[in-house]
Amino acid sequence: MAPPRPAPPPPRFFFTLLLFLHSITTTASKSISLPPTPSPTSSPTPTRPTPTTPSSSSSPSTLDPKQLRALESLNIPTSKDPCQSKNNATLLCDSSKPFRHLLSLSLSNCSADDVALSFTALKSLSSLHSLSFLNCPISPIRFPSELASSLTSFTCIHSLKTLTGLWLSRLHNLTDLTVSSTHVNGSGPYVILGNMRKLKSITISHANLSGNIPRHLNLNLTHIDFSGNRLRGKIPSSFTLLEDLELLNLSSNALVGEIPTSFGDLISLKNASLASNSLSGSIPESMSAIPSLVHIDLSSNQLNGTIPRFFSEMKSLKYLNLANNDFHGVMPFNGSFIKRLAVFKVGGNSNLCYNHSVLSSKLKLGIAPCDKHGLPMSPPPSKADSSADDRTSDSDYDESDGDDSGGKKEHHHGPSKVVLGVAIGLSSIVFLIIFLVLLSKWCR
Repeated sequence: MAPPRPAPPPPRFFFTLLLFLHSITTTASKSISLPPTPSPTSSPTPTRPTPTTPSSSSSPSTLDPKQLRALESLNIPTSKDPCQSKNNATLLCDSSKPFRHLLSLSLSNCSADDVALSFTALKSLSSLHSLSFLNCPISPIRFPSELASSLTSFTCIHSLKTLTGLWLSRLHNLTDLTVSSTHVNGSGPYVILGNMRKLKSITISHANLSGNIPRHLNLNLTHIDFSGNRLRGKIPSSFTLLEDLELLNLSSNALVGEIPTSFGDLISLKNASLASNSLSGSIPESMSAIPSLVHIDLSSNQLNGTIPRFFSEMKSLKYLNLANNDFHGVMPFNGSFIKRLAVFKVGGNSNLCYNHSVLSSKLKLGIAPCDKHGLPMSPPPSKADSSADDRTSDSDYDESDGDDSGGKKEHHHGPSKVVLGVAIGLSSIVFLIIFLVLLSKWCR
C-alpha cells in the first residue's frame, strides 16, 4: 500500500512567500545601482568639478605687462583691476586676449609728486585713444610719435602748466581737442590746427592765445570755442562754410569788423556767442535763416542800427543778449516774446527805447520808453518826498548822485517861520525904542 501524499501548501502562504522574495530583490537592486551608460549624443556628467581658469575678479590683472609697468612708473595704482577708477585716475581697457590694453586714461587733481610723466612709460601706452588731464599742473613732456598718432581725444584743463602750439600740432589724428585755463604759446590757432584733418570739436579757451582766426578750417567741425583769448582781426567769411557747426564761441577777444553777411549759412548753429569784442555794423538779416538757434550773445560790442524783428520769430530761441551796444530806434519786441525767453538783455543802448503802450514799465529792460517821435524819453524828475529805497521801486533808470543833489534843493524852503517871526518882533521893538527916543527929544 503506497504512503499517502503530503497535502499541498495553502495558497495564502505561497503568495506571502512570493511577496517577501520580491521585496528583497527590489531592495538589493536599489542599494547596488550602477551609473547610467552615457548616450552617444551627450557628454558624460562629471562627478567632480573640472579645474578651470580663475575668474578675472580673483585672478591677477590680464593687462599688458608693459602697460602695467608703465602705470607703476607713473605712480598710478595697479592693485586689483587697473581698469577701474582710482583716487585720481580713470582707466578704460579693451577686451582683447591674451592681454587687455588701455584705451582711455584720465588723470585729475594730481601734482608732480603724484604723477611723473616719462617718455618711456608713455611709449608703452601707445594704445591710448583718449588722454585727459584735469587740474594737474605738472610739467609737460614730449609725447612719443606712437602715442601722438594714436590719440583721437586730448583734454587739458588747468594742467601741464604751459603748452606750445607746435607741441599740440603733433596730435594730428585728433577728433576732439580741449585746452582750457592752460597757457598756450603760439603765433595763432593755425599752427595748432593746420594738420588736424579729422578734427570735429575744438576748444582753446582762456589760454592767452594770440593771432588771427584761421581762414580755412576742417569742414566737419561741429564745435568751436576760442573764448577768453587775445585773438584779433575779423571773423573770416569762410566760417560760414561750416554747415555742421552747432556751437561758435568767440567771446572775450579783440575781434573787429562786421559779422559776415552770410552768417545765416551756418544752418546747424544752436549756440552763438560773439560777446565782448569790438565788432561793428548791423546784425545781418541772414541770421533769420538759422532755424535752431537757442543762444545768441552779441553783448558788449559796437554793433549799431536797429534791432531786427526776426528774433521774435525764432521758435527755439531762449537766450538773447544785445546789451551794451549802439543800437537805436524802437525795440520791436512785445511782452509775450520777452516772457518766452529765459534771458533777455538790451540795457546799455542809450539810443534804444521801448513802446510804453505795448510794454509795461515794470519790466526792467534798462532802456527808456519812447516819446511820440520814437526817441528815448528823458528820465522823470525825482519826487520831493522820495527816499533812497523809493528810487529803485518801479523806475527804469538808475539815478546818479547828481540827481540826489537836485532833490536836496527841492527840500530847501528858506528860513523857518519861527526864525522869521522872532526877527520881525525884534525889529519892531528896536524901531519902537528909536521912535520913543526921537519923540522925547522933540518934546523938549
